[in-house]
Amino acid sequence: MNRRTRLLLAVVCGVAVASVYAGQPVLAPMGRDLGVPVDSVGWFVAAGQLGYLAGLVLLVPLGDVFDRRRLIAVHLALVAAGTAVTAAAPTAWAAFSGLAAAGVFAVVVQTTVAYTASTSPPAERGRNLGIVTSGVVIGILGARVIAGVLADLWGWRSIYLTLAILAAALAVLTLTLLPADARPDRARYGQVLRSFGGLFTRPVFLRRGLIAFFLFASFGTLWSGMALPLAGAPWHLSEARIGLFGIAGLAGALGAARSGRWGDAGHARRVTGIALALLLASWAAIGQLPWSLPLLILGVILLDFAVQAVHVSNQHTLTTAYPDRTSTVIGAYMVFYSLGSALGAAATTALFDAAGWIGPTVLGAALALCALATWAVPDRAGGLDQPGRVVGASSTTR
Repeated sequence: MNRRTRLLLAVVCGVAVASVYAGQPVLAPMGRDLGVPVDSVGWFVAAGQLGYLAGLVLLVPLGDVFDRRRLIAVHLALVAAGTAVTAAAPTAWAAFSGLAAAGVFAVVVQTTVAYTASTSPPAERGRNLGIVTSGVVIGILGARVIAGVLADLWGWRSIYLTLAILAAALAVLTLTLLPADARPDRARYGQVLRSFGGLFTRPVFLRRGLIAFFLFASFGTLWSGMALPLAGAPWHLSEARIGLFGIAGLAGALGAARSGRWGDAGHARRVTGIALALLLASWAAIGQLPWSLPLLILGVILLDFAVQAVHVSNQHTLTTAYPDRTSTVIGAYMVFYSLGSALGAAATTALFDAAGWIGPTVLGAALALCALATWAVPDRAGGLDQPGRVVGASSTTR
């Protein structure tokens, strides 16, 4: 896998995931324009996450059945269609439908990650996953910066129109430039779905999945709720300025891109524990949002560093354990991600409306503590943090 291929795959991930998260800094104007009350605007993000959940179960396993390169191109084209519907939505229900559709096919991210893992030499898998997954982080956090600027210039609809154009262009580029996905042995769809369900009986898979659930619920609590207090007293920030906080998150997350190499060296479990401790500590700083923007920025950097480090370590561990079914294991793992993100997005706006910023702060810290406690449970299966070791793959994934 050369540099050009890694860059293209990272951009695919960034644009696709941005279609789910780009609305976070503009929830207030979206709600006003479409007549949605403040305590329900979090559902603009949650709709995309629920669509994402459906795509994880039904679409991502197709990567173990069909040519992943073609799947990436088709799904990008359908992301473009969903974001175009959102951009033109005359009512809230039309916007929810467009966002849900874009979310379903935004699981192209997981097909891309699986493509990366399956085409990488074992000694470079973590490194390549770290680079490609950094595209996801850039998409989630960088989209906030761009979305804020576009919203100030041309309104929130311009964000989704831009994403539609980018996704359509990438659909053409991936089909043209990506190397062929040649695999002599492909499973049937029914077999893949059965192996998908079987993963949920595996202790190490469940532990990594639960960590991801709490991790991304904490992540969603911050990024889906932060725009509301920043737009109000005492800060009164515009959408563009709120979007700039994505730069702080981006700096933190890109700093953790090296965590894939730590996984290659066999340190995935240790990295996970340290990063989760940082996640918990970040909420002490984030909780100061009503009084201190510098402390908020520090908390954002720590939180996004922790999230990226844990996420790459999780994916490295699981694709090493199940190398012959990378699409299925990534899709199953990301079910936890999607449920956690949807919970964080929906709960934080309701809590803020009821209790102010203290509500999301307590929730985010509690979720981080749950992730750390899950990590601390002794690993009785053992061995999965060592590169190349496959435990239980044959009975679950074949």
